[in-house]
Parts: sequence; C-alpha cells; structure tokens
Amino acid sequence: MTSLLLDVKNLSKSFGQHKVVDAVSFSLMHGQTLGLLGPNGAGKSTTVGMICGLLRQDQGEVRVDGQLVGEGNNSVKHKIGLVPQDLALYDDLSALENLKLFGALYGLTGSALKTRCDAVLDLVNLRDRAADKPATFSGGMKRRLNIAAALLHDPQLLILDEPTVGVDPQSRNAIFDSLEILKQQGRALIYTSHYMEEVERLADHIVIIDHGKVIADESPQALYRRLPAQAALQLDLDRNLSSETVTILGQQAGVTQVQSTGTHVDIALLDASFALPVLDWVHARGYTLQHFSTAKTKLEDIFLTLTGRSLRD
Repeated sequence: MTSLLLDVKNLSKSFGQHKVVDAVSFSLMHGQTLGLLGPNGAGKSTTVGMICGLLRQDQGEVRVDGQLVGEGNNSVKHKIGLVPQDLALYDDLSALENLKLFGALYGLTGSALKTRCDAVLDLVNLRDRAADKPATFSGGMKRRLNIAAALLHDPQLLILDEPTVGVDPQSRNAIFDSLEILKQQGRALIYTSHYMEEVERLADHIVIIDHGKVIADESPQALYRRLPAQAALQLDLDRNLSSETVTILGQQAGVTQVQSTGTHVDIALLDASFALPVLDWVHARGYTLQHFSTAKTKLEDIFLTLTGRSLRD
C-alpha cells in the first residue's frame, strides 16, 4: 500500500489584517501527483512557501515522511525540491556551473555531484548545452534548467510553481515528458498551474484553493461528478427548434439542459452515452443536421463553477 509522504494540517497565514491562507489541509502519497489550483490571490504560492519552509505559518504544521518542516529542522527540507515561478539561475555561469553551485549548497561534491548533474541534464534534454550560459537559452530551456536544479539533491517531493509560464508548445511538451519520467520513477509531485489541460494530463489528485480555503480535495473523476453534465452536444440544424420542442427535448433521458439560439442548439448530457439517442430523437422529428459535435466536461468548467467567473487581480 502506498504510504503517506506529505501531510499538511490546518495551515494558516496572515499578512497584516489579511488572512491569505485559512486552515488549509491536504495530504500527498508517495508517487502521487497533486494538482494545486486556485485563482490569482487564492493563497497557492503562500501555501507552497510554507510547505517548503520558506515562510513560517501562523498556525498548523507540515510533515514530510513524518518529519516536521520548520523549527530549525533543515534535514527534512532535503526531501523537497522547489521549482519556483521566478527563474533562479545565474546568467553569467554555464548551465553546468549553475547546477554545480546548487548541488554544492546541498552538500554534493566530487563524483556524486557529477553523476547528479549528468542525470538531471539528461532528464531535461540539456546535456548538449551544458557548457552554454542561460543568457543564450530560450525561455523554455531556462525553465527546464530550473527543473534540473531542483532535482539535483534527488528529492522525494518536487513542487513546481507555474513551470510552463511563457514557454512555447514544444518546450511545454518537453517539460511534460520530463515530468512523466519522474512520475514513472515514483517521484511525488505538486503542480500548480493556470493551464487546466496540464493538470488534467498530470494529476492523480486535485486540490482547489479559493480565498485561502480548500474548496475541493479529490480525484479528477470525483470532481467531474460534481457537475450535473458530463458531456455536451452541439447541433446546427436546418431550421429553428420550436419552444415546445426545446421543452420536450429537455425532458429526454440523459439531458440536463437545452439552449437554442436560432438553428444552433447546445445540449448538456449526463454522459456521452446519451448523445446518439438524442441525435436519433432530433432526426425522428424531421430535423436535418447540418453539423454536430460532442465534448466532455473539462477541468476548467469545474474550476469556474467552484470559484466563479469573475476576474481576479
């Protein structure tokens, strides 16, 4: 049975009179990938800072492998690797020199340091650029080197705070490939991102924070079940549906909502298995399909439902 790696209990943090994190609790198992989501200002980065021991919490505790983070206990921090949103690299040093510097901060020397540098450069596909300075790198390459630096001391838990901000699709896929390898190796990951498709691809478990509080802590599958519709069907017909037909369509098995605008119809479904019977029902009433498409519920739909659609500064 997979054992507990990270245990976050009742973390709270205020800055002045503003409570940024309010009794946040969640856990992470060895080998699990957790997606940490929330609108701007929700408290994600502050939570990450407290998990890493960079910020002191007002209340609560963080344990990694049963060891308390903070209170002068630096040994447990060696089990955590942090990839910050802001790049932490020295542009006047080569990629390899950057890694040697960070490795030395963790007490790595000699052959052990060389072995780890080679391993992490291979992982992020930068071995051939080891002698080059980050100033010559693209944004995506710098992000990958940032990840390599966080892995030098071989941490059990890797925390990635918006690791794909400002990178091109090719670099983003390269980062995903590296993270997939880490998952296969059994590494535990915490991944924060505004890109919902990234979290959908990587996460086994999702925690959503809003206004400093945990509002969801469950598997992606459980989150999807929170919405009344799991799939959608979009139709373009040869003529408008009558209001009576819209009402009757909304009463068909598996249909949770119908919206008709001219000849276009949006139909929310309990799941995709109801799409074909609905299409048959529409066709049987003499309507001709000009075009149709289906879609699944996305994590973004759930996120917006739980946190609201208003802009956050």
